[in-house]
Amino acid sequence: MTAPPAPTVPPPSSPAPPRSRPAALLLGRRDEPRWSRPVLWAALAVAALLYLWGISAGDLNSFYSAAVYSGTRSWQAWFFGSLDAGNFLTVDKPPFALMVMGLSCRVLGFGTWQMLLPMVGAALGSIAVLHTAVKRVFGHGAAAVAAFVLALTPITVAITRDNNPDPLLVFLMVTGTALALRAIRTGRLLPLLGTALALGLAFHTKMLQAYIVLPAIAAVYLYATNLGLAKRMRNLLLAGVALVAASGWWALAVQLWPADSRPYIGGSTDGTAWDLILGYNGLGRVLGGEGNGGGGGGGGGSFAGTAGWGRMFNETLGGQISWLLPFAGIALVAGLVLRGRAPRSDAVRASLLMWGGWTVLHLLVFSLSEGTVHPYYTTALAPGIAALCGGGGALLFRAFRDRRRWIWVLPAALAVTAAWAVVLLRRAADWNAWLVPVVVVLTLAALVGLLVFRTPGGARAARRTKLLVVSLVVAVVAGLAGPAAYAVSVPTSSGGGGMGGVNPTAGPSTGGMGGGPGGRGGPPSGMKGRLPGGAEGGMPGGAQGRMPGGSEDGAMTPPTGGQGSSRSDGKSLEQGGTSGDSARRGGMRGGPGGMGGADREMLSYLERHRDGATWLAAVSNSQSAASMILSSKQPVLSMWGFTGSDRAMTVATLKSLVKAGKLHYVLVGGGTGGGPGGGNSLSTEVNAWVEKHGTAVKASAYGGKSSGSSESANNNSNSQTLYRLDAADVS
Repeated sequence: MTAPPAPTVPPPSSPAPPRSRPAALLLGRRDEPRWSRPVLWAALAVAALLYLWGISAGDLNSFYSAAVYSGTRSWQAWFFGSLDAGNFLTVDKPPFALMVMGLSCRVLGFGTWQMLLPMVGAALGSIAVLHTAVKRVFGHGAAAVAAFVLALTPITVAITRDNNPDPLLVFLMVTGTALALRAIRTGRLLPLLGTALALGLAFHTKMLQAYIVLPAIAAVYLYATNLGLAKRMRNLLLAGVALVAASGWWALAVQLWPADSRPYIGGSTDGTAWDLILGYNGLGRVLGGEGNGGGGGGGGGSFAGTAGWGRMFNETLGGQISWLLPFAGIALVAGLVLRGRAPRSDAVRASLLMWGGWTVLHLLVFSLSEGTVHPYYTTALAPGIAALCGGGGALLFRAFRDRRRWIWVLPAALAVTAAWAVVLLRRAADWNAWLVPVVVVLTLAALVGLLVFRTPGGARAARRTKLLVVSLVVAVVAGLAGPAAYAVSVPTSSGGGGMGGVNPTAGPSTGGMGGGPGGRGGPPSGMKGRLPGGAEGGMPGGAQGRMPGGSEDGAMTPPTGGQGSSRSDGKSLEQGGTSGDSARRGGMRGGPGGMGGADREMLSYLERHRDGATWLAAVSNSQSAASMILSSKQPVLSMWGFTGSDRAMTVATLKSLVKAGKLHYVLVGGGTGGGPGGGNSLSTEVNAWVEKHGTAVKASAYGGKSSGSSESANNNSNSQTLYRLDAADVS
């Protein structure tokens, strides 16, 4: 009898081959959930749409626009961050963001979208890096929540559509923090050195603000890294040396540059980068002082409310950044309690400490600073809040599902979030009133679903689990509804954001510096002058275009031409908002508080009679100079900088420039002797010398109004006179 054949055993199935690098980038690795990578791409797509929609029509900060343009005309101006291509004076920030925007404009041409493209790329990069950092520790769901929270933070959307340096600053800080977390997990030195490099570049973007997160990085690394104490301290010391080198090279280069060929460092008291680092852009921001307001109600109070523990929740900042702060705080505390017995090197607790430290440190600095604080500074809070909402929220959800004693914490956090959203939305009751019931209904539905489907037992366990996940998604949607509405208001409003390029904000006006309906709002009471887009208010006389307190980058602009935006075709755009001949000429005929410059007739006259000079003219402040640079595409010299306190011009310097034929025209007047804020003793001396030795140019020579006109009589306190100086006048 023949034996039956042995049964055929199928060979064991081999695992699917890994995806190629492009496929993994697009779809994720095979061991990842199918939805994970598409959700990230969705978050990036939403963010890109908010950042890029109608971007060429937005308002920009003319102060930085002029510096970027000058950097496209002179490599030396590009290196120093000079306002003008003649390299007389720099802006009051380090140059890295200007360098990046300048390179983009050198390649693509000078214009609005060309300038903002690197800022948009940096903001999208922040979302991607944060997603990766959160995913490695807390999982894919947590990373998805963090990505959407960061993408829909209102103030982040507003500032990304502007040419201020903050989006690049945040990207470098997020990158440095993510590398630090990798160094903590792996114990390797190289990622920690990468942190030093990233924070060094961030320092060259906005100086000491880049260091706010530094105490958290050092403390968490020293505590949680799975190395011996000696190695941890050695690695921190090496990283510190690398940080000093990465942060100090530009200031050292400025110091070593020959004094007779380097520009005056704007914002400093002595023309050095070191003074700018420690003073105006350093302790001055926290303590107040010259050019930085002070006393809590000075510079900082003018833009972000009075310094104090509740500043992030006030009418100015609440709708910009605070929507999810309560949830982030609850998630941080609860997460640390949940990980209380974990080993010292626990990656989850280390990440909570890192992002919690990021959030708390920024919250303290921004809330208590007596110096200048603009609403858009708070975009630096967003990554910490987003990481805590994603990572801490994931821990709360797991505790809600698995631990009976924790069943109330997640619902309570969601209820508090919804209640605070209602408070914020009711501050502008006439703006999208339908949002309040939507947030309430969605939150109630999510809470009911979470409690009903919490225990996935019985024959329908899979279905109950899906409904539980749906309830969680509804809770996320309810939490993001308010900030999303504010965020969407930025690109869909006229110009996008409250004060355009000078102080961008999102959402409706709530009595502070927020935007008006749909994102367009007015200045605080007491400010005068037409804002970009046409909003008007009042301003104390003699303020020379500066908001109270002496802000560096929140200056008011002239009625037209003052903001100096650029269109995508590479041509200068004088801001609208006025009508008649002045608007058609793009002139700056006696702007707010006497911050006048020159209309097109004057610019044309200066170009015709330039006689080989490096600069068309010298003017009192950087706002006027920036407007003239963007209108004429020629160097214009700012004598006193942005706040009027820079001591860049002296009589001796002016004489040498005139003798060398580098400067022939000086514009004197405009309410005060100097720039915004009343000038300084040097400005009085220089202006007196110009009036004594120069030859006044009649307004009729370039088509201006005569001294006897009614316009001149009505604006006598803000009148300006153009003077011609030649070598014979100073011999």
